[in-house]
Amino acid sequence: MNYLIKTLSPHQQVGLLFVFVFGLLMLATVITVARAFRFTQLDKNVGPHDDIGSSRPLYALLKTSWLIVIIFWLSWSMGDRIATVLFGLLSFFSLREFMTLSPTKRGDHRSLLLVFFAVLPIQYGLVMTESFNLFTVFIPVYVFLALPVVSALSNDPEHFLERNAKMQWGIMVCVFGLSHVPALLLLDFPVLAENSFDGRNMFLLFHLVLVVQTCMVVQHLSWRWLQDRGRLKAVVPQISVSFSWLPWGMGVATGSFVGGVLAGITPFQYPAQALALSFVACVAGSLGHFVMKALKRDRGVTHWAGGTRSVTGAEGLLDRIDALCFAAPVFFHTVHWYFDL
Repeated sequence: MNYLIKTLSPHQQVGLLFVFVFGLLMLATVITVARAFRFTQLDKNVGPHDDIGSSRPLYALLKTSWLIVIIFWLSWSMGDRIATVLFGLLSFFSLREFMTLSPTKRGDHRSLLLVFFAVLPIQYGLVMTESFNLFTVFIPVYVFLALPVVSALSNDPEHFLERNAKMQWGIMVCVFGLSHVPALLLLDFPVLAENSFDGRNMFLLFHLVLVVQTCMVVQHLSWRWLQDRGRLKAVVPQISVSFSWLPWGMGVATGSFVGGVLAGITPFQYPAQALALSFVACVAGSLGHFVMKALKRDRGVTHWAGGTRSVTGAEGLLDRIDALCFAAPVFFHTVHWYFDL
């Protein structure tokens, strides 16, 4: 089997990868739907304000996986430039969702127009042109210094710091963080041993998404299992009744282990290297998801949709990609530094 896979071109290998992933997702969907018929009510031990505390997260995780895999498949089939545009649209809608639940004033309208129609396109344009040096500092340096100036020119000092902080948080997560996902597709890796990684960057992206999603799924399932047996105590119940160190550690450990096992599809020469970088991605993604929960509690909502449907038409788009928004920049810069690209 390994010999047969090695004889395939990079394009064929990635195609085979998507066949395998779509097959797994279909199997998981069938199993989840079948299990749904066995339950008639939600767990009474779960707090009413935690969206991970019911059976909903299993469906949400499946929706997330389907959404991400379909976007990645379209990105691969249509080319790197189209991939960058698709993720730019994803950033646009997730940022719109974030800002909808972060009240703004009339004086912020100029800044918002600048963010949506100038900052976001420029950031993804820098990705598309592989201008990685400017891409990494454009938002945290130039944009963060320019936006308060634009806001100040509106002559509205009320809650000035709070309003700008909310806007900068949204840009950092929804634009800066997510833009690192398509950037992984454009990295030029050196030839390692006898093989080149050229043309197979989608494997690296798949590796990142898989380890982060595995971490989140295992964390959720282990929390449910331990909670049913009364062995857990919430660490920060005001933010999340489902966050405990043991399930979190189990999720990070499992995701890191899966990443180490799949070292063969990455540019990393040794499983220990893949495991270490997977650990970094899992920690960043899971803690980022936790931070986004704190932001939701501050806004008084349980999910970014704020209701049954979000402003994007989805049931909380940002809920589905928040872990990836935090994991992607950390993973990208770690890989970039490790290979000295």
